[in-house]
Amino acid sequence: MLVTLSPAKTLDFDTPLKVSRHTVPELVDDATALAEIMRGKRPRDLRALMGISDKLAELNAARFHDWSPAGGAGSRQAVLAFMGDVYTGLDAQSLGARDLDWAQKHLRILSGLYGVLRPLDLIRPYRLEMGTALATPRGKNLYQFWGEAPTRALNAQARGLRTRWLVNLASQEYFGVVDAKALEPAVVTPVFKDFSNGRYKVVSFFAKKARGLMTRFIIENRLRKPDDLLAFDREGYRYDPAESTTDAPVFKRRTA
Repeated sequence: MLVTLSPAKTLDFDTPLKVSRHTVPELVDDATALAEIMRGKRPRDLRALMGISDKLAELNAARFHDWSPAGGAGSRQAVLAFMGDVYTGLDAQSLGARDLDWAQKHLRILSGLYGVLRPLDLIRPYRLEMGTALATPRGKNLYQFWGEAPTRALNAQARGLRTRWLVNLASQEYFGVVDAKALEPAVVTPVFKDFSNGRYKVVSFFAKKARGLMTRFIIENRLRKPDDLLAFDREGYRYDPAESTTDAPVFKRRTA
């Protein structure tokens, strides 16, 4: 199966790495075009465009000024650069070499700047969320900028893996860049619910971490088909057949 994840706003380019292997993002030419557009924006432009603080605007203006499509100093593998709730669950730093090799073939990270990333693709520090209303010569936002490129990339990889399924563990914001009607594999989107205030519901913080936990579960167990997901039981989650559908299996957890 093929798996999609969202990136993260929080980045880690400081922790020493145990992995030196790396690859170049497939859509790096498009990323370079976007970075050039962003390089022309002043901090106050970024503040208004992204809805961020003055401090973050200054930081990201500097990042785009220094951005380069090449690797080297200041770059690291995508799956080891992203932090946040999803990547806390995934804990890619502790994955072994064989797990990373498997993930490189089966995991794709959707990105506002890079379009589609493999885990070991080198990236530079950046912030550019997929939902950003950035006008470019291709349209009024990043969905229009990327067009069919992410869908084509996912279809090509699914064909290479000879898989009929894509497990979507990305957010709606990021998976929105994929044309579901043109996607060749069938999409399965797991749902994670926690017991809160007397009922089970999706709690954003916990659901994000659960997506990372399930990604790791898929990688470590080399899962091949949707039915294999139903055994997922990390950190107290259990499959609930009563609420589930074929394309949206539900996993619940009651911690209290």
